Amino acid sequence: MNTTLPTKDDLLKVYTDIRNRVHNTPVLESSSINNLAGSKMYFKCENFQKMGAFKMRAAVNAILRLSEEERSRGVVTHSSGNFGQAVALAAKELGVKAYVVMPANAPEVKKAAVASYGGIITECEPTLAAREFEANRIRESVNASFLHPSNDLDVILGNATAAMELLEVVPDLDMIVVPVGGGGLVAGTSLAVSYFGKQCKTIGAEPLNADDAWRSLQSGNIEINKSADTVADGLRTNLGSVNFPIIRELVSEIIRVEEDEIISALKLIWERMKIVVEPSSAVPLAAVLKAQGKFTGSRVGIILSGGNVNLEKLPF
Repeated sequence: MNTTLPTKDDLLKVYTDIRNRVHNTPVLESSSINNLAGSKMYFKCENFQKMGAFKMRAAVNAILRLSEEERSRGVVTHSSGNFGQAVALAAKELGVKAYVVMPANAPEVKKAAVASYGGIITECEPTLAAREFEANRIRESVNASFLHPSNDLDVILGNATAAMELLEVVPDLDMIVVPVGGGGLVAGTSLAVSYFGKQCKTIGAEPLNADDAWRSLQSGNIEINKSADTVADGLRTNLGSVNFPIIRELVSEIIRVEEDEIISALKLIWERMKIVVEPSSAVPLAAVLKAQGKFTGSRVGIILSGGNVNLEKLPF
């Protein structure tokens, strides 16, 4: 393994540091989904995490890694939803001021959640350039530490703890399937699998309409989505320079799925498992059902990344 990758000890330290500040989320099974898929699946339910998504792990770890002086000046991020909520809540619990730049068209329910956790919201135009500009302006004006939602090693290591917990419960998994958006979760998962799995693979799952990660693995360079019209709104972002080398080295493959396949898998989870997950969480199950031959007879871990769904806009 490339020596520039984080070590097993790095992961264990993060796991120890954050374990009392995040939920060890349940691992659920569904016999009816197992029968449909022809494999034995174990769902790691990060929809039950604090603030409703795996990103709480990343936010807690990133803030814990700051010095006391850095924490006294606060943290800033830009986010249309989950990472902004995670940073706001983690900062509140750790006694740190949090500035969150959000696009003006972000769902009101997500703005309300950030505000309820004490996050100081700055609205901006709904473009990445505007988000980055505002976040940088705040960082310079108050000397806050910038936290990137996915392209940051402390974020990636925090994310890795979800798969570490899953492998403690089911140590002999054959593969773990993870949704791919900005790349922070799949990179963290692949690190956990490489150190704590037993001949286990990490497989990414991605909407065909936002398949930049799949294309990036094909070309060897970070590819960008010109458009990302997918119901899996949490997966519209691109890979970054920190997580891509990890993904390229440790992720076995990425499976792309169509929009109707995502919606069918989402409906299946709601109906059969009786739990609320967001569309991004359904992408791995959609991938298993689409590429069923790859998984038949295997023990498959699925990371349900979150449950912050807009109930006014369900796709079914």
